[in-house]
Formats: sequence, structure tokens, C-alpha cells
Amino acid sequence: MPKSKRLLALMMTVNRKRKFTVKELAQEFEVSSRTILRDLQELSELGVPLYSEVGPHGGYQVLKERILPPIAFTEEEAIAIFFACHALRHYAYLPFKTEASSALSKFYNYMSGDVRDRIDQMKNRVDFLTPPRHAESPYLSILLDGAIDQKVILIDYESREGISIREIQPIGIYASNGLWYCPAYCFLRGDIRVFRCDRIHSAIYAASATKPMDLRHIHLGNKELLNKTEEEEVILHVELSKEGVQKCEAELWSVSKLHIRDNDTGWLDGSIAKSDIHFFAKFILGLGNEATVKSPPELVDAMKELIAEIMANYK
Repeated sequence: MPKSKRLLALMMTVNRKRKFTVKELAQEFEVSSRTILRDLQELSELGVPLYSEVGPHGGYQVLKERILPPIAFTEEEAIAIFFACHALRHYAYLPFKTEASSALSKFYNYMSGDVRDRIDQMKNRVDFLTPPRHAESPYLSILLDGAIDQKVILIDYESREGISIREIQPIGIYASNGLWYCPAYCFLRGDIRVFRCDRIHSAIYAASATKPMDLRHIHLGNKELLNKTEEEEVILHVELSKEGVQKCEAELWSVSKLHIRDNDTGWLDGSIAKSDIHFFAKFILGLGNEATVKSPPELVDAMKELIAEIMANYK
């Protein structure tokens, strides 16, 4: 195998392995241990962050912030990746904002001149708009790390009832309409709750004796599996016009409740917790004449109360 090809294959191998020895690599590449040592030295000089451990169980490892091996992209693939990353600029807060900016700069600068010219021509012709928000969400990184590492996090959280101290175990984070949300198991409520990240005023790893739950099998796509509290529920049924359907399609919670007819009208149908009635009252009022509530009567009453409060401001 030519040296250049072996170095590329070696770079991909050491990035894939958590730990390795010179002898293992020599056997895998069918070269001498001395040759592998020289190759590892060259990889280190190229920027691959290797470090060695001495002793009977020693060997080589690649640091966590390792450099990925070269990957060949077509021109269209490169442009697609650039704009996927470029779209993140609309978010003032990201769990990896600095890294995303650095990656985008590297990606752009290492492209050929004609590809950069094409990207420059496209920048003002294609975009993925996100509503600008002034809300601050500075704790996205610790929430995401907590979800990945199965950690309990202590937060100061502001809700309608005021600021409270909570111990939570995040499941993940997601952005919707320019705002960030964190579904998490709340040890205070004993159930899954969705926290607005801009309402989290502090977040640190909990120093208490609260034991993390095993939530490795729970993620954003199946978080409902963890709901344990048997909260009283009511049946929701709301008729929707075409425009009402379109507005509901933009809401993540509507996925399991929204039904669409052949003429593009539709309806919302499903069970909701009684504690969520206030949320649905505000949302459906925002739809105006594009939605008509059929049930539950508690939702209609909540909407009437909100309308009365609004009217009181104009007396």
C-alpha cells in the first residue's frame, strides 16, 4: 500500500478506535511497528491529537477534540452542507455556536474558487428564515450535555407562578419558531415537563443525592413513553379551516392530533391534560374564525374568560 494511502487509512482508523497499540496497527496494516510509529508521528504533525499511555495496559488514544479524516464531497453536497450550517446564524443562541461558526469558515475557505463564487451568488437568493427573538438562552450546552451524559441539573425556572428551583434530567433540546425548549424529567413534578430555555435563569449540575434515572432509551421522538402521572384529561375536538390547518401544521404538539381532509380543511382530535387548557385557549383564540371548538366545554369557558379579560382593557 502506498504511504499516502496508508496514512489516510490510518487517520480514519485511529479516529474510529477509542484506544489502540502500535502492535495492533502494525498487524492490521501489515507493516513493522517502526513504520507505524513513524506514521503516527506524521499524523501528529498534521494535527491529529494523539497521546500515549505507558504501562502494561498502555497504548495510544485520540483526544476528544479529534480531527476528522478527509471526506470527499460533490459540489452540490458541499453547497447543501454550507447552507444548512449558514441557516443557524438566525439563532442568537446555539449549543455549539462558536464551533458552527468555525466549521462554516473552514468549509468555505477550503472550497475551490468557483464553488465559493456560486455560494456567494446564492447567499441572497436562498434562506431558512427563523423569527428573530430577543429571549436569551445561555444554558443550551449544559442542557444538551446533561441529556447525553444522563445528569441531573439544578435550574432556576420562571413560570406563571413565579421562579422556582427544580432538579431536572434533560431528554434533549429543540428549537421552534425561534425559541428553544427542553423536555426533561422534573423530579419536583415526577413527570416529563417541557421547559422554555429562555425562562431558565441558571443551570448547574446538581450536587444533591438525587440519583439520575436511566433515560438512555428516551429521546425527543418518544418522550411520551415516560409520562407516569395519571393527570385528569379531557377530549379535544376543534374544527379547522384550510388556514387553520396550515397554522396548526407549524406546531410540534399537533402532529398526533391534526387530521386533514381531502379539501384541506381538518380538525384537532385527541386527549389533553386539564392543566393544558389555558395553553390551548390562548392558541385557538389566535386562530380567530379559522377554528371552532366542539369540545371540551372547559376549553370554551377558558376562551370566554380570556375574551372578557381582553375586552376589559378597552372599556
